[in-house]
Amino acid sequence: MGNSNSSSSVDHRFTFASRAFTQKKLDDLKSLFVSLASKSQSNDQYVSYPVFQEYFGLSGSLGERIFDMVTQHRKDDKLTFEDLVIAKATYEKGTDDEIAEFIYQTLDVNGNGVLTRPDLESVLVVILKSVFSTESSDAESSDYKEMVDALLNAATFSKSDDGSEKGMSFEDFRSWCSLVPTIRKFLGSLLMPPSTVRPGYQVPHLLYEDSVGSDRLLLKKEYAWHIGGALPHHELVEWKLLYHSSLHGQSFNTFLGHTSNTGMSASVLIIKDTEGCVYGGYASQPWERYSDFYGDMKSFLFQLNPKAAIYRPTGANTNIQWCATNFTSENIPNGIGFGGKINHFGLFISASFDQGQTFECTTFGSPSLSKTSRIQPEVIECWGIVQASNEQDTKHNAMKGTVLERFKEDRNMLKLVGMAGNSND
Repeated sequence: MGNSNSSSSVDHRFTFASRAFTQKKLDDLKSLFVSLASKSQSNDQYVSYPVFQEYFGLSGSLGERIFDMVTQHRKDDKLTFEDLVIAKATYEKGTDDEIAEFIYQTLDVNGNGVLTRPDLESVLVVILKSVFSTESSDAESSDYKEMVDALLNAATFSKSDDGSEKGMSFEDFRSWCSLVPTIRKFLGSLLMPPSTVRPGYQVPHLLYEDSVGSDRLLLKKEYAWHIGGALPHHELVEWKLLYHSSLHGQSFNTFLGHTSNTGMSASVLIIKDTEGCVYGGYASQPWERYSDFYGDMKSFLFQLNPKAAIYRPTGANTNIQWCATNFTSENIPNGIGFGGKINHFGLFISASFDQGQTFECTTFGSPSLSKTSRIQPEVIECWGIVQASNEQDTKHNAMKGTVLERFKEDRNMLKLVGMAGNSND
C-alpha cells in the first residue's frame, strides 16, 4: 500500500522510520491510514488534504503547511502511508532538535525560510481559535489580538533577510518555546487527533462565585491556558478563586485567611499594577509563615501582559517562595514573594499589599516583570489548583485509548471492510 513510485530515498527513510514503532503501533497507523484513505475515495492509496484537515482538526495556513511538510513538499495532495510513518517518526520519536526543526519549518507559512512576526501572528490566531473553538467558534482574529501580541512580545527576531523585515532564527524559536511552553505543547501534538486532553489544548475550568463578574477577574481563560503550559495535566482541571483584593480587601491577613487550610497546596498568584502590567507566580507549596525561603523547583514566575512568558527555576539557588508575617527583624521582610534575595526579590508584595518589587532574578532567569522595579499593586488575585482525583485521572487515561477505541466512526468503517481487530495490547 502507499505510493508504488516512491524513490529509494523515501523507501530507506520509511524503513528507518518504521523501527521507531512497535508492530502494534504500525498496525494502528495502518488501520488509521486505511480508514482515512477510504474517506478520501482514493482506492486506499492516499489521504487527501480535506480528510487530513478534518481528522486532525487543522485549518488555515497551519493545516496547509503541515500537510505540505508531511507529504514532503510534493504538492500532489496525496498523503501516503509511508509519508504518515516518516512524519510520525520524525515529529514524535525524533530528537528534540529534529522535532523543533520540523515545527520551525511548519511555521514558515510562506515557505521562504524566514519566520516573521506576521507568519507567527496567523499561526497563533489558528491555535487560539482551535483551543477555544467550543466557546467561540465564530470568534474573529481581532478577539485574540491582545494575547497574540503578548505571546509575540516574548519572542526575539534576529534573522535578517536582505535588509527586509527581521525574522526568527532557529535559536530564537527554541528560546521562545521555552518561554511559551503551551505553544510548544500545541505545536508538538499536531499529528494527534483533537481532544480535550491533547497537549496544548487543556484550559482549566475557572471556579468563582456567581456574584463575581468575569470582567472583574485578572485571570482570563487565555492567561490560564498560557500558565497551564508549564503544569502537568492533573493541575489543569479546575482552578478556584481563593482571594481577590477588590472583593476581600487589600490585606495580607485576609489573603492568608482565604488561602490557608483550603486543601489545595498549589496556587497561582496574579498581580496587576498601576503601570497596567499583569504578572505573577505559580506557588507549588501553600502560603505558610516562614522566616526564610522555602518551596521547590516546580514553582515559576510568569508575565501575562503586555508580554506573555514563563520563567522556570534555573537551579542557580533555591530561593523559591517567600511568606513572612509578624516578624520584627528588618532582615525578614513581611510579605509574599518569589526568587532573588531579601530586598531584591524576583517578585515581592509587602504585607501592606500596597507596594512591592520585581527585579531581574537569577533564581528564575527572569527580568523585572513590570516596567519599573518598584511596583504598586492595583489588583491581586490568588487561584487554588484543584488537584484531579484518582477517578478523574483514571477517566483521563481511559479517554486516551487507542486509535480504534477513540474514534468509533473509524472503527465501524474498519469493521465493514474486515479490518477492525482487538485493540488491546
